[in-house]
Amino acid sequence: MSASRFAPAALSAPAVLALGVALLLPLGGIALLSFQGFDFDKGIIPRWDLANYASLATDSLFLEALARTFRIAVIVTVICLAIGVPEAWIIHRMAPRWRGLMLLVVVGPLLVSVVVRTFGWMVLLGGNGLINQGLRALGVPGAPFRMMFTEFAIILGLVHVMVPLVVLAVWASLGRLDPALARAAESLGAGRLTAFRRVVLPNIMPGILAGALMVFCLSASAFATPAMLGGRRLKVVSSMTYTEFLNTLNWPLGAAIAVLLLLAILAVTLLWTRLVERRALRRLGVG
Repeated sequence: MSASRFAPAALSAPAVLALGVALLLPLGGIALLSFQGFDFDKGIIPRWDLANYASLATDSLFLEALARTFRIAVIVTVICLAIGVPEAWIIHRMAPRWRGLMLLVVVGPLLVSVVVRTFGWMVLLGGNGLINQGLRALGVPGAPFRMMFTEFAIILGLVHVMVPLVVLAVWASLGRLDPALARAAESLGAGRLTAFRRVVLPNIMPGILAGALMVFCLSASAFATPAMLGGRRLKVVSSMTYTEFLNTLNWPLGAAIAVLLLLAILAVTLLWTRLVERRALRRLGVG
């Protein structure tokens, strides 16, 4: 009996150990580094204070980058939900012979490196890119437009990367949904849109919320796409961290920026998880 009590802990110990070595130890090192000082002549100064965090609290460039980071993440999340949820529902209602093909088309972008995909958007969005060439050929006034190195370009690139995550999360929820529910609603006189809104949508809400959380967290912490499509001037928090670590070599300040981004994402994750729990409890009639 006593052995069975410790069986779960023993079985999970290798994963916990691997997680601690691969993730928690580096994060702990970054957190400790963020409390140290830096001098351009002496390098890292072994002191322990909150000077880096105090300087970031009054740094307008960092606050602007932080606001831009979360603004882009929210916009990308909303667009991905608007595209991914109906797309997953349409694929779910397809005939089986087409369903697998469409899922492969949706998941296809995940099989290509994010850097390669972003280079593709650079070709499309450049001043002489295919989009501007097409607009000039159509005689659109004002073409060519400046699309590269803008928030629009970053959002477009991130949406392309993140939509499959929403589709897969919602698809998993739809797979657990009893198809008889929607048919019963339609047999009682509800249209397809009403049946989806009143019956299907509440049942797949956990998948929608999970997809939204994944998209938000990954968009807020993304580096390659914002760096390539946003350029050096349009900073987000991840690119500021990269600059401090590898350009100015101010590792303690870069560590402080990384810690603040991590804490902000964790706070959003906890609030979002709490929202999901409250919805689940209300559906069960608890609380």
